Amino acid sequence: MRLHLEDLAELADHHRDLLKLRVAEFDIGGRPFAFNQHPAIMGVINLSADSWYRESVCLGAETAVQRGQVLGAQGADIIDVGAESTLAQAAILDGAAQNNRLLPVVRGLRAAGLLVSVETYQPEVTKAVLAAGANVLNLTGMEHGEAMYHQAAEAGAAVIICYVQGANVRQVEDFDLRTDPVPLMYEYFARQVEHASRCGVTRLFIDPGLGFYYRNLQDSAVRIRHQMKTFLNTFRLRKLGFPTCHALPHAFEHFGEEVRCAEPFFAVLAALGQTDLFRTHEVPRVKAVLDTLSGFRD
Repeated sequence: MRLHLEDLAELADHHRDLLKLRVAEFDIGGRPFAFNQHPAIMGVINLSADSWYRESVCLGAETAVQRGQVLGAQGADIIDVGAESTLAQAAILDGAAQNNRLLPVVRGLRAAGLLVSVETYQPEVTKAVLAAGANVLNLTGMEHGEAMYHQAAEAGAAVIICYVQGANVRQVEDFDLRTDPVPLMYEYFARQVEHASRCGVTRLFIDPGLGFYYRNLQDSAVRIRHQMKTFLNTFRLRKLGFPTCHALPHAFEHFGEEVRCAEPFFAVLAALGQTDLFRTHEVPRVKAVLDTLSGFRD
């Protein structure tokens, strides 16, 4: 896929009525977020040795809390913690094993004054991390959505609804690449937003799930074409009324030894598509990109 200025102009002209849509703004843990004016950044901590992004891996609670503090100082608004890698070959952990890794880290990050998100698809985990002070549930599977939505509503937590074709991120089906992905995502998110709202959740993000493993997206050219298209079309999902979160991908096949530059590159495309929350392993690099784009816009 070769991207030209004409492609952007055509996309904007075709959906001009959607370009000025605003999304809900809300506080998280008492901190207000003005998504329509300023995007936010979510830094990543991986507690699994299976995670390949080595800079983000922390195998002890003390190290993880220290990394969270560094990410916060570098500009992360929220720290996202995961106990289980989403890679196909990674070990699957039950709720007890996830909680064993997560709870001391969540407590430590909250004690340090940081907003904390936890990535999981298990209600046993969401219940425990909310009790430990987590501010956001990053839900990577909706098989038990109702239980987790009720837990979030009771705790006053925000929820990230991830687009997952399957019961959860570890049981995904092949991704349908034959058509425009936005209508399928819109229908999925509309159902989940309605469900979450009925359960009492008022703070919601939607996440198209570009960081997840799909068998038929392992060809780099196919995957990157899908990612680029989704990033640039993100603004079309603003009809749902809620901010969009994107996990920035890596494109190792193209970036090679410069793989740490991949997420800042994709951040440009995500910003053009009006992304509201950027999930990244490269907080200072992505912050520099967003600050630069903000200065150009102003």
